[in-house]
Amino acid sequence: MSNTRSRSEDHLEELLKQKRRQTWMISIAILAVTVWSAWTTEFSFFEVFTGVEEIIRFIFLDFLPPDFSTFNRLIGPALDTIYISFVAMVVGALLSMILAFFAAATTSPSRTIQVAVRAFCSILRNIPTLIWGILLVAAYGLGTLVGTLALIFTAIGTLTRAYAEILEEIDMGPVEAARSTGASYFQVLGQAVFPQFMPGFIGWSLYKLELNVRASTLIGMVGGGGLGFAIQNGLKLFQYKEVSLAIIMVIVLVLVTEWMTSKLRERII
Repeated sequence: MSNTRSRSEDHLEELLKQKRRQTWMISIAILAVTVWSAWTTEFSFFEVFTGVEEIIRFIFLDFLPPDFSTFNRLIGPALDTIYISFVAMVVGALLSMILAFFAAATTSPSRTIQVAVRAFCSILRNIPTLIWGILLVAAYGLGTLVGTLALIFTAIGTLTRAYAEILEEIDMGPVEAARSTGASYFQVLGQAVFPQFMPGFIGWSLYKLELNVRASTLIGMVGGGGLGFAIQNGLKLFQYKEVSLAIIMVIVLVLVTEWMTSKLRERII
């Protein structure tokens, strides 16, 4: 019995040594990749610190204080940012909900359709919003339509997957109970699926609205309208104090949107 215990202790000690060796190897590999990447990109802490003075000078002399006299001129772009974000969220959420029923294993009519829908949404999701904006500007020109479409495409890619996962995680007990009573497909959806699906649907849709407000700024900088477009124009004309006010308005919009969506989630969900 003592021999067995000794062998067990030796085996445990060997496993611990092996784990320590693996930890050291992984740490060395991470350090090597970090050093190589820093050398390749010419990253230097010395250069970072030497530029701090110039950054501070730019922020407090050229960038601040914001020019509040341009506030009225930025109200329109701010409203455009809200409109773009909201319309993209609503349209994207509705289209994603429809596609999610084809992408979820629990509700898809066939495996082929499920794979095809998931692949389509994966393509939409993996193309950055900024790239969508650049492509759509080439097709439709400058304007809020470009920003709205770009956010809709990314919303479909993201929300379809999220909604499909919600559908795959629902409790199948009520679904089977509804089917056993002879309920039709749409009756099963209405009585057993949607009540479980709606809380997640609302939560993810509101979260996407928050993301849209942030992303609309980047889209605007490539011609998608809103405050992002105003920021880009200000930078081109060296109107940094106006840009400062526009950035503050973006931050306020983001914070207000987060507060409102959190309150809505508390009341609805």
